Amino acid sequence: MSLGASLDGFGSFGWAIVIAAAAISFGLVALLRPILQRHALAHPNARSSHRIPTPQGGGIAVIATTVGVVVVSMLIGAPGLGGQSLWLVLAATVFIAAVGAVDDARSIAVVPRLLLQAAAVAMVLAALPGDLRVLPFLSFWLERVLLAFALLWFVNLTNFMDGIDWMTVAEVAPLTAALAIFGLNGALPHEATVVALALSGAMIGFAPVNRPVARLFLGDVGSLPIGLLLGWLLLVLAGTGHFAAALLLPLYYLADASITLLRRVMKGEPIWQAHRSHFYQRATDRGYSVTQIVGRVFLLNLALIALAAATLLTGSYLLHAIALIVGCALVAGLLYRFASAKA
Repeated sequence: MSLGASLDGFGSFGWAIVIAAAAISFGLVALLRPILQRHALAHPNARSSHRIPTPQGGGIAVIATTVGVVVVSMLIGAPGLGGQSLWLVLAATVFIAAVGAVDDARSIAVVPRLLLQAAAVAMVLAALPGDLRVLPFLSFWLERVLLAFALLWFVNLTNFMDGIDWMTVAEVAPLTAALAIFGLNGALPHEATVVALALSGAMIGFAPVNRPVARLFLGDVGSLPIGLLLGWLLLVLAGTGHFAAALLLPLYYLADASITLLRRVMKGEPIWQAHRSHFYQRATDRGYSVTQIVGRVFLLNLALIALAAATLLTGSYLLHAIALIVGCALVAGLLYRFASAKA
């Protein structure tokens, strides 16, 4: 499918989804914030970057908007929507959002929390087409097991990385916008494209109240389902033959969270306890402002998006490898700067 043909058939509807999602999300945030201010305050802990109690739960607006806009798009007969698999993905999203809401209100123990998250991951994997393969050199069931662990990790790393104002906005908004554009160019099916458009718009609507200094946080009710949806979108992208692009887009999040986890494991630190050892958190200790940190992450994401887009234009594995090497170098440079250089 060519870009021109895709845009002619779907582009105007796509813009409507983004604008509607942004407006609805912004309105829901305005309605919910006074309630969350009274009943859902996040108090500072060892992991926190904020110093005063701040309401959390803004993810309710983001996820309700995303799911609602997608459902309405299905009901009005948007092209390529209406399959059972998308309903299953949305059900998993609502389920894991409920898990996050309970965890925000009263902390769930580590093992039950992971089991509940794994149930949502299993629902998403069940929604994948049977012929979708990301690692075709492996057996089907071994691949699905590895994808389950990868998606479960992605859900949690998205939660871990939601530690300073605007960080998740700087990650999710540009990535979902890029995925939507890729979808309009035929790299994703329409159902995934609509989800990307809706989530991007919902994050844009949430952004004003989360800008430094944030007046509202996402909470686990937002970060967990956002991680699930974004992970599903990346799996679908990888399964359509664009593995390099699917790896490049979230590369900063993957690197910061995974390297931090490995360092904590090697030091014998309990990985389930709150901490401030992510690279972006260490940058605040070196004098970087929140705006400087998320601004650099945003610019890095734009570069990674450009590299991912370049891989979509060629089937050359050599060029894909070069794009991945360049992306890794850019990410490594920012991580080193955050960990070693003063602002």
